Amino acid sequence: MRILMINTVYALGSTGKIVKQISEKADNQGFESLIAHRYESKGNEYPDNVIPVSSWLDCHIHNRLSQLTMFRGGFSRYKTFKFLKKLENFNPDLIHLHNIHGNFINLSMLFRFIKKRNIKVIWTLHDCWPLTGNCKHFAMAGCSKWKSGCGGCPQKGKALLDSSHFMYKKKFKMFDGIKEMTIVTPSEWLADLVRQSPMSRYPIEIINNGIDLDVFAPAYGEFRKNYGLNDKKVVLGVAFGWDKRKGLDVFVEISSQLPEDYQIILVGTTDEIDSVLPQNIISIHRTKNQKELAAIYTAADVFVNPTREDTYPTVNMEALACGTPVITFDTGGSGEMLDETCGYVVKCNDIDALVSRIVYTCENRPFSQEACLAKAKSFNMNDKFNEYIKLYEELV
Repeated sequence: MRILMINTVYALGSTGKIVKQISEKADNQGFESLIAHRYESKGNEYPDNVIPVSSWLDCHIHNRLSQLTMFRGGFSRYKTFKFLKKLENFNPDLIHLHNIHGNFINLSMLFRFIKKRNIKVIWTLHDCWPLTGNCKHFAMAGCSKWKSGCGGCPQKGKALLDSSHFMYKKKFKMFDGIKEMTIVTPSEWLADLVRQSPMSRYPIEIINNGIDLDVFAPAYGEFRKNYGLNDKKVVLGVAFGWDKRKGLDVFVEISSQLPEDYQIILVGTTDEIDSVLPQNIISIHRTKNQKELAAIYTAADVFVNPTREDTYPTVNMEALACGTPVITFDTGGSGEMLDETCGYVVKCNDIDALVSRIVYTCENRPFSQEACLAKAKSFNMNDKFNEYIKLYEELV
């Protein structure tokens, strides 16, 4: 069975790593996989089964045009034509879509190709974009217009005109006519949104994201000693792309409310982020590798994730796998991976409740390392990838 996977990136970020790992699992099970991503980056080596759809220049032009028109996925016609010619030779039995809204492929041409050849499709949704006329998330905007066809988009951005209603109709017209498509979501929260959309006509499966439990496990080192934290209660936040959506302002606010023997540490920051952080927050731009990150998770007393928009955040799982309890806002699927044994879910933007839970967790230790590790067993990525393999086999 020949499987084509399409995602904006390969081996980068959470979606790129997921695609890479599922492909390797599929190849080991006897499938033949081909991975298509936006473009090749200089200095990176790619396996023979990984091909670019476009180029940096073409994607840059596509992105700029999309910003102005909201026609995401409406350009790159020549690059897409050449890519589809290559697909004719590969002749996939199944196409597994992931993030395809990265402005690198012409979506109308792609879906015409799929429908003309009656190719079976699995589409893993990593955000809300397939359900809307424009945006990937709408919680912070407080918008529910996606339920009625969009229009009057509050996240219009730099666009010269509001094309969200037009794109909403065009998008579902593109999807219409695919004979066999299964929608996969990593969280029950996103699956519930799909059930409220025109995509509800297709079968919906929930396959949670997973992590490598050989990498993310309790790791003890000199982190506390090196940063002078032996007498501190460590409150950790990890994100890659810190902003208001990730709750950067929340950490700034609680830094003045927590007792003096508490230390906030943020990982994944930049020089620009450092300029807005108070001096009592320790900023770590990046770690050398995932093992070093695991050691930081292990050293923390509590992991805090005040994300305002998220689908199923990997960082929550990573913290629990290192034995550290999690406190998160009740946004998206962030709270789904927690129960009464390993953390708390707090109402979004309730800073007082968040501070109270942090202090209670650090002072009273209601969650043991053993309980967090027991919960983390359900995040084994191999088990999750096996669910995809089983789905592939069912569709053969």
